[in-house]
Amino acid sequence: MTKTSGGTATGAPGGKQRREIAGVPVRVIGIGVLAVLALWFLLANLDNVQIQFWVLTVTAPLWIALLGSLLVGGVLGWLLKGRRSK
Repeated sequence: MTKTSGGTATGAPGGKQRREIAGVPVRVIGIGVLAVLALWFLLANLDNVQIQFWVLTVTAPLWIALLGSLLVGGVLGWLLKGRRSK
């Protein structure tokens, strides 16, 4: 039996196995990789574009529109994720 970061032994009844790489949870690594990719994508799109909201049209850098979409999607995902049972 091996210990996990949760303090429970792997294979123990009811024990929840946590996966880690070099002591860092895989979930944190995944979030970090996605954040770096999102930043890279934003910085690769610096051109000005016209953005139309129903009747209002504005000219702004594309990265601002992409960042806004990313933030709205993140907030919606956080609000709609539901309650996790333990």
